[in-house]
Amino acid sequence: MALGESTTVLVGVTGGIAAYKSCELVRALIKRGYRVKVVMTQAATEFVTPLTFRTLTNEPVAVSLWEDDPSAPVHHISLAEEADVFVIAPCTANVIAKMAHGRADDLLTTSALATEAPIVVAPAMNVHMWRDEVTQANIAALRARGVTFVEPESGELACGDVGEGRLARVEDIAAAVIAEAERARDLEGRTVLVTAGGTQEPIDPVRYIGNRSSGKTGFAIAAEAARRGARVTLVTGPTHLADPFRVDVVRVETALEMYAAVMEQAATADAVVASAAVADFRPAEVGAGKIKKGAMPEAITLVRNPDILAELGERDLGGVRIGFAAETSDVERHAREKLLSKHCHMVVANDVSDPALGFGTESNRVLFVTPDGTTDSGVIHKRAIAREVCDRLARLLDGESSA
Repeated sequence: MALGESTTVLVGVTGGIAAYKSCELVRALIKRGYRVKVVMTQAATEFVTPLTFRTLTNEPVAVSLWEDDPSAPVHHISLAEEADVFVIAPCTANVIAKMAHGRADDLLTTSALATEAPIVVAPAMNVHMWRDEVTQANIAALRARGVTFVEPESGELACGDVGEGRLARVEDIAAAVIAEAERARDLEGRTVLVTAGGTQEPIDPVRYIGNRSSGKTGFAIAAEAARRGARVTLVTGPTHLADPFRVDVVRVETALEMYAAVMEQAATADAVVASAAVADFRPAEVGAGKIKKGAMPEAITLVRNPDILAELGERDLGGVRIGFAAETSDVERHAREKLLSKHCHMVVANDVSDPALGFGTESNRVLFVTPDGTTDSGVIHKRAIAREVCDRLARLLDGESSA
């Protein structure tokens, strides 16, 4: 696909003196071949008129949540779904705070909350507002959720103060948008199989052996891969998570059911991302009815489940294979052993002994272990982990190193 072809960039403009530079950004993106649409806050219209952007883009400009035409689509949803990249430039401290806390009281912030597109934010504000610890905490929260920031420049500000807060150069903002636009298509035409969640191995119709995996990371990876153009099948154990958009979901309960589903799909997959916590063992016998306390044996005989990832590696199925390792000690060593023994191209490993991270949480800290080295993610949101996994997957599929 040619650069810019069929790619829509939604430009958000908030109320600040730097709003006039958004006109330059819009022109720069249109020159690169992107379709550009603009959404403005009401305050932004005090600095630049919607007519200016309509003239530049030849597209209607969105300002109000309330459409005059009752037959028109729900505006914030239609804008959110159209966008391949959403850039907000300039972005005020107020809008950053709203986004960090999930407030959606105008068309721009509702669109930001509803979109699945990557978000690029170019802040512009007074130096004291920029340096304030609340603003920095809000920025850190958004970064952890995968929002890209184009740092403001330092210099003389419109208010007369000197310091950080000037909108970044238009060329730098455009470069960040272009990078996200390219990423938004980097898995197009690929078939990706993702496993997620834990399996449940029945003892009887009531009880089972299971684990604490929530499936959040696997679901996030499936959603991210689909957003970037891949055809995605997600095979998941029991979870309360909703099906990701544009993903074919196969729900299973046991390791044997997951094994059957994965083997059926793997032959045609370009990549397998095996994030599921598959039970290593299952009861040798399953009670036909609920086993009463008095009849429960003192010991349950277990048999080994098939090792799905190892078999994929031995049979060279699934193309690029990314495994996951949940460990409680010697995390990197165990991950590297898994990398070799299961013929993986990368293993994503984490220490599940920390109750604040891993199972059921929104954030995690992982190691990306490859033949070329190990990278520590630091504590980041699971959506950011999914983004990094897909970045590395795209490079592996293109024959590049994932390090």
